[in-house]
Amino acid sequence: MALSQKTALEIKELVIRKKVKAVEVLTDLFRQIEQVEPAVKAYLTITKESALNQAQVIDEKINRGEKLGKLAGIPIAIKDNICTEGLKTTCASKILHNFIPPYNASVIKRIKEEDGIIIGKTNLDEFAMGSSTENSAFGPTRNPWDTTRVPGGSSGGSAAAVASGMALMALGSDTGGSIRQPAAFCGVVGFKPTYGRVSRHGLVAFASSLDQIGPMTKNVCDAALLLSVISGKDPMDSTSVPLETPDYPGIMEKWNPGMMTGIKIGRPKEFFTEGIDPEVRTAVEKAIKVYEKLGAKIIDVSLPHTEYGIATYYLIAPSEASSNLARYDGVHYGDRTPQSEGLIDMYIRSRSEGFGPEVKRRIMLGTFCLSSGYYDAYYLRALKVRQLIKQDFDEAFKKVDVIIGPTSPIPAFKLGEKTADPLQMYLCDIFTVTCNLAGIPGISIPSGFTPDGLPIGLQILGKPFDETTVLKVARAFERETEFHKRRPVMNDE
Repeated sequence: MALSQKTALEIKELVIRKKVKAVEVLTDLFRQIEQVEPAVKAYLTITKESALNQAQVIDEKINRGEKLGKLAGIPIAIKDNICTEGLKTTCASKILHNFIPPYNASVIKRIKEEDGIIIGKTNLDEFAMGSSTENSAFGPTRNPWDTTRVPGGSSGGSAAAVASGMALMALGSDTGGSIRQPAAFCGVVGFKPTYGRVSRHGLVAFASSLDQIGPMTKNVCDAALLLSVISGKDPMDSTSVPLETPDYPGIMEKWNPGMMTGIKIGRPKEFFTEGIDPEVRTAVEKAIKVYEKLGAKIIDVSLPHTEYGIATYYLIAPSEASSNLARYDGVHYGDRTPQSEGLIDMYIRSRSEGFGPEVKRRIMLGTFCLSSGYYDAYYLRALKVRQLIKQDFDEAFKKVDVIIGPTSPIPAFKLGEKTADPLQMYLCDIFTVTCNLAGIPGISIPSGFTPDGLPIGLQILGKPFDETTVLKVARAFERETEFHKRRPVMNDE
């Protein structure tokens, strides 16, 4: 098996034991990128030279017998809305096409401190607004399993890079499902931690009360490793919570499916309604049977306000986006129009030329929701429904340890299939947005394939700051199945 197809933990073990050099890992990975990237287009920036230099440093540390970090020799891709010092961070937007941050996001600092190797910045929906990575100003990313289809969004570039062997790990951001949905579409693992578990310092803000950075990997153990590195209190982010980070990799090492006995799994009736693709429903039902076989207790629960999740999300998120994106005016941040007649005209032209259609749509929607006379009717009411959604989860978690269901109601759809109807695109997130509104952790893991060979994701939601149980339940399924080991065949493209 090519090095690029191995898991991060397998590579780390090979590097530490001197079975392979970190430089060899990078060389193989960049060979894979050369072969696959033209068909997939997962990257906006590739940092080949600096990555190889970093790998050389790690090899030298090994030769000298120095202590290595948790991510030694592991190539990691970064979603291009996470700030990287000296390296372009565009948010896939024309308005930031030349922006080079003067600092690293806190998660980047932590990765570098643990000897992780940054190999590039991945494509996304502009400012993370979308569910298909078709809203990028630099063109869409394609799904490695079928390049006529989308990889999901907004972290589609990160998901596609991991799935196709162009990265061993990646960071994504999740505001309403932007890690979990593309993970489901691309057949990888995507974890959205509890709001406050991971620092948002250096993440370009979309909706500040919903955004969270998380890992995208080939299996659950790799996700546990990356999560252990990026988690923890950060003085640069007042919303990060001062909780000790559990030893997620150590817990995964000791965990086995036999320990599932007595675990209570909630099956919400609202996640199994009409409109779900039959293949998706079948895959999730089979997953439930796997858990029953392992001794878990399946309990029917209700999340009655799920149907209001999309409406609530698309009032709160655009409202926060309207405020956050006001700074991109050609003066404070962003590209400035070359021609204008006065200050106001410069603002208008800069923003009109710099933002794409979806970002403009959400800014206008958010500005309307916050405007005088409509604030109480829309934004304030949405905040009240958000609280009801959180209470639904609180009540359900009194009876169960985790909640499971489909990550997405459908498998990956064709490129261009939903771009003409934004509402249909928004409905793809119906099972993921409530997790962000409630601030709880959620993971998507591979749980099957359609007859056409498209991946299907299983979503597992947990109690606030109980990432450990979510990882355990996910790992138990993974150890009983082979879905996570399947890789798309890309070299024939």
